[in-house]
Amino acid sequence: MEMNGVISEYLKKRVETKHIDLCREEKESDETADESKASHIEKAYSAILTELGEDLNRDGLLRTPLRAAKAMQFLTKGYKETPQDVLNDAIFDENHEEMVIVKDIDLFSLCEHHLVPFFGKAHIAYLPNKKVVGLSKIARIVEVYSRRLQVQERLTKQIASAIVEALEPTGVAVVIEAVHMCMVMRGVQKINANTVTSAMLGAFNDDLKTRKEFLDLTL
Repeated sequence: MEMNGVISEYLKKRVETKHIDLCREEKESDETADESKASHIEKAYSAILTELGEDLNRDGLLRTPLRAAKAMQFLTKGYKETPQDVLNDAIFDENHEEMVIVKDIDLFSLCEHHLVPFFGKAHIAYLPNKKVVGLSKIARIVEVYSRRLQVQERLTKQIASAIVEALEPTGVAVVIEAVHMCMVMRGVQKINANTVTSAMLGAFNDDLKTRKEFLDLTL
């Protein structure tokens, strides 16, 4: 019996070690791929700056293409993430049926039409159906989809749909208020323009009182 216990413990450690090695190899592989992509993006930025008439050899621009490449990778890191990744088993059985609201969630994204930022706040509510999620995870879902090239309308729907899929709630409401730099810095140049989009699913779409309660509490 004692020998069996020693063998079992040995095999367990071998499995754990193998898992750690596989995770390390996967991480190193991802890092190598990211570095390779960063190199290609860096070259593209070098070409863009040159075509704009800049001198890549002047002090201020010596490392700008690389910094811009890494910044773009960070700003679009949502392509490598899914809601399932960030939820990380943070869904719990709970007999709670009243509205849960997380509001004023800061978001930053890139307009897919001009590759300039839009930013603002998201207000999110759901009506639990025997399941709740860790509150920080709602903000992380916003991060997953906002860190991609986006339009605000699609971003709003994606967040709502992800919460529905994860929790199967009675209803979900998402409102996003954002300023788009493509309207502020170029084009019509209206610095006070603010865009509001909403997605109302389930009870928030069907029940006027429920929708009004959410809007009264958030806007």
